[in-house]
Amino acid sequence: MAHRTVKKGYDQLVTRLNKAPQGAPPSALLNRILAILMNEKEAGLLAQLPIKPFTAEVAARAWKLPLTESRNILDELASRALLVDVQRRGRSVYSLPPPMAGFFEFSLMRTRGDIDQKALSQLFYEYLNVEEDFVKALFTEGETQLGRVFVQEPVLSNENAAHVLDFERASEVINTASHIGVGMCYCRHKKQHLGKACDAPMDVCMTFNGCAESLAKHEYARAIDKSEGMDLLTKAYEYGLVQFGENVQEKVSFICNCCGCCCEAMIASRQFAHLQPVHTSNFLPEIKDETCNGCGRCVTACPVEALALVSANNSLQPKLKVARLDADVCLGCGVCVRACNQDSMSLKTRAARVITPVDNAQRYVLMAIERGKLQNLIFDNQVMASHRALAALLGAIMGLGPVHRMMASEQMKSRFLAAIFKGKSN
Repeated sequence: MAHRTVKKGYDQLVTRLNKAPQGAPPSALLNRILAILMNEKEAGLLAQLPIKPFTAEVAARAWKLPLTESRNILDELASRALLVDVQRRGRSVYSLPPPMAGFFEFSLMRTRGDIDQKALSQLFYEYLNVEEDFVKALFTEGETQLGRVFVQEPVLSNENAAHVLDFERASEVINTASHIGVGMCYCRHKKQHLGKACDAPMDVCMTFNGCAESLAKHEYARAIDKSEGMDLLTKAYEYGLVQFGENVQEKVSFICNCCGCCCEAMIASRQFAHLQPVHTSNFLPEIKDETCNGCGRCVTACPVEALALVSANNSLQPKLKVARLDADVCLGCGVCVRACNQDSMSLKTRAARVITPVDNAQRYVLMAIERGKLQNLIFDNQVMASHRALAALLGAIMGLGPVHRMMASEQMKSRFLAAIFKGKSN
């Protein structure tokens, strides 16, 4: 019986991953990826862990193992970046990250000899870019997405700058983080193993707060200070990279500096633009036709092909072209404005402000509701064991708008939730 349980480890882990809002569609390729990152027994153990953060005591009860043995296993898994571990009030708190942004990226955030990174890169490419089910599910299901784009602050006018909220600034994320780490860009590292990487800098992708604390401790990221973080941000601006970060206002865990050719978020934005796979900034570029000379610098710079050259319809210069924007595709990153050397582009605010979840808990709940997985959070075995955790989860639901509260009530078919929501409305 034990042998059969171990053999099912990878399938059990895939089932567990798909209980969370950010899952991973089952695939033979996925099982091969997991087989490089862990053995079957470890996969089976990970499959038994709760969705919410937990302690070694919680894992020991789930695994029916002694506390010391459980803590040793957790620390070993964390040392390989399969778990995130942080110190809270003098004790270790663990969590199983999603595949992305999570342990897929962590596996390539540094060079390492304990796994075959070239074989892993090939499998990632086939799973993400050939089968596509994973990327499509990650970036297009529901309205609330994993990541958002930060506007490039140097191209903001004084008027624009007055309308940018603190959480919309990558510089503010850096300046308010408790921990900052920098690691290899997973996307470009993967493409390097495939012989397709561009010449953008590799070590510019940043993690923050608890995520940075864990990754730096286990040397998957290098701990840096705020000054170096700002220098890396400036370097990313100079290379025309897009700042793509976690879609929350508070305690952002990552900001990747993305190129259009290697990075999964940018590729998804081009492939599934009509499904809005990435939350945009609150800006759009505005083109001055009278000064645009059709040089195409902005078109080349745009990572998602939101710009094109069209005829200027100038009878005196019949070959003259000007840039045109597809606002439905544009991320509002501002890379094109920086690329323009004719002062023919500037940023304007979007007609409707893009809404960003307050924190990770709210984003997680929104994603769970929209993807029909709220019950997995509420009936997560360890959430129900803690009144405080359950209260926090219900508090996050109560803080949502009426549409999402109604969706939550419909999914749960719960008289308890319905009564709470009715009370809030009165």
